[in-house]
Amino acid sequence: MGQIIREYTQLLPGSCRFEDTTCGYVSDPDRPSWTLNEEGHFITAESSSLDVKDKFVLVSPRLELLDWNCVRLVYQITGAGSLQLHLRPEGENFDFTLWTANKPSDSWLIASVDLPNTTKPYQLLMEGTPGQGEGNSLALFEIHIVPGYCIECNFEEHHLCGYNNQWNPNVNWYVGGSLARDPQSNLPDDHTMNNERGHYMYVDSVYAKRFQEVAKLSSPMTTTPMSGCLSFYYQRDQARGNFFSLFTKDELGHYEEIWRPDVYATSTWKLVQVDIKAPHPIEAVFEVAFNSARGGYVALDDISFSPQFCHQETEPIFDPSISDCDFEEGYCQYYQERIGGSVWNRVSVKPNVYRIGDHTTGTGSFLLANTRFTNRPGYVGRLHGPLLPENHKYCLRFYYTVHGFVKMDNALALYLYEENNVAQEKIWTISETSRDVWTEVDLTFQKPMPVKIVFVTICRNFWDCGLVALDDITVTLGDCQVAVGPLRPPTGQCNFELGDCGYIQEKNLHRHNWIRTRGQTPTSYTGPRGDHTLGVGYFMYIEASHMLSGHSAHLVTPELRGSDGPQCLSFFYHMYGSGTGLLSVLLHRLHHGTRPRHRDTLLWKRQGEQSISWMRAMIEYECRTRHQIVFEATRGPSIRSDIAIDDIVFKHGSCKDSGDSIPYSGFSENFNEIEY
Repeated sequence: MGQIIREYTQLLPGSCRFEDTTCGYVSDPDRPSWTLNEEGHFITAESSSLDVKDKFVLVSPRLELLDWNCVRLVYQITGAGSLQLHLRPEGENFDFTLWTANKPSDSWLIASVDLPNTTKPYQLLMEGTPGQGEGNSLALFEIHIVPGYCIECNFEEHHLCGYNNQWNPNVNWYVGGSLARDPQSNLPDDHTMNNERGHYMYVDSVYAKRFQEVAKLSSPMTTTPMSGCLSFYYQRDQARGNFFSLFTKDELGHYEEIWRPDVYATSTWKLVQVDIKAPHPIEAVFEVAFNSARGGYVALDDISFSPQFCHQETEPIFDPSISDCDFEEGYCQYYQERIGGSVWNRVSVKPNVYRIGDHTTGTGSFLLANTRFTNRPGYVGRLHGPLLPENHKYCLRFYYTVHGFVKMDNALALYLYEENNVAQEKIWTISETSRDVWTEVDLTFQKPMPVKIVFVTICRNFWDCGLVALDDITVTLGDCQVAVGPLRPPTGQCNFELGDCGYIQEKNLHRHNWIRTRGQTPTSYTGPRGDHTLGVGYFMYIEASHMLSGHSAHLVTPELRGSDGPQCLSFFYHMYGSGTGLLSVLLHRLHHGTRPRHRDTLLWKRQGEQSISWMRAMIEYECRTRHQIVFEATRGPSIRSDIAIDDIVFKHGSCKDSGDSIPYSGFSENFNEIEY
């Protein structure tokens, strides 16, 4: 096959062509082994004839590449299967997924993945999962790690840095330059080497047949947040006969034009510098359209990137977290119109079995609108957020709950207001919903003027109105469909929305299963009404009516490698019901890949009825060796003993708070006290 990638740039440690060695890459000893081809040139993972999915893991040597680098993979998926690239930081429990591919191809493909600058050594993992049965395989031909950003390219290598031409029958981007070109051509010399031996990309109108035929050249998709200066050189001939633009394209296929030429034809290479802000993955798309076959050509070369903005007037990326508030310490930057008394008030509820507490911890503060806070039988309550700059795409998330409303029409709505307090648009209103459940809402918006979010609740008369509450407001940049959130949880988090996260059920004669479900559990007066993540999503629980008193269920995390220093485990638990039993969290240390029956370490436990709310637990522990965490739920004396868990999060470092929510036995005299 020969060398696929002809590199003009420095190759860094971790690069490998698999000619006759694996360059220090080794197969995980607990997994099936990758096989180096007898004649060299590539390494393969092939499925067995067994009816199981084999997972092949190839681990790099320890790498100390602290600057920003780009890894380029030449690979092929034959039949069914998937290939993933993971980053394994030294001293951390979890691997971080950088890239995934699952589409089969008839030939090798190239992927470009950014490796951001870091402060600690790491390893790279190639995880291959061929489809079940024979005839499915994965192959790795080359792994090249080079300095800089994957979006950069001088087009001197065969792989073109992973840039891709979107094929069109008549107009396409081609590689220009080299000695083999037509001597009659008016195309330029390459910019990189300033001679005929160099290469660049160009698109020519000579084959254009229809009005405004378009050629598109797309960069690799960025894989990590980036902001800074994108530079490139171009030449443009017969400019009145063509249109040349640079766009960004996100994962949802949305285009945004960020540059077009301010001059017509250029007889020499012209430098362009454009500031880009990419908090989420994007492609840079160079697009040329022709009016006719006499539209000339456009040439492109030497694309580079710098993390500093090219123009001083470019403002740094706006941090929308000024709009975040969990109301634990106050109102943050939210305020209300105080006409006729304050409608929105900050309250807290002690754990009880009648009224739910806040969403953040179960025992903290939230905002509540209620007629008892006003001096009139009806009210209009407007809660204003801080001003957000124009021309940004924002993702707003918040939680609300209602109690007792007869008519829901005006219970809660969300508006965008302009700077002068004029309502610009109503973007959401409450619909018929489950009462007494914290429900998540996410909204994406973008406006050409500065706006602020305003929550509005209206009560026309005392008899129709109940309570409406708000908590945990967050605003991030980007579309909610691509921003990190409940359906795109980061590494180390499990909310059970997309499955069981690889958690394992441990069963024996007296042990039962945890059940993944949504909505209310079957037995009355026990269990949650909805999950903690969305209000309408999934959680894990034990169904006490299927178990005998004293029987238990074990839910075990996937294997954790162990880490330097403290580790913080947080999760939400629900223990409501007069017969509630025991919930324990155990640390199990692994020895040689097995789970021997020696004593596990108890990290945390709660016994008896705790609250009708989801309560937060925070556990700080240390373990430097391979281990698992076990969630053990034990049924109490009656069927009103459902126990549930949700939103499990592992984080490296100490827990920020002093510890768990206040423990309640379930039998204190003031257990059902409600305080506003």
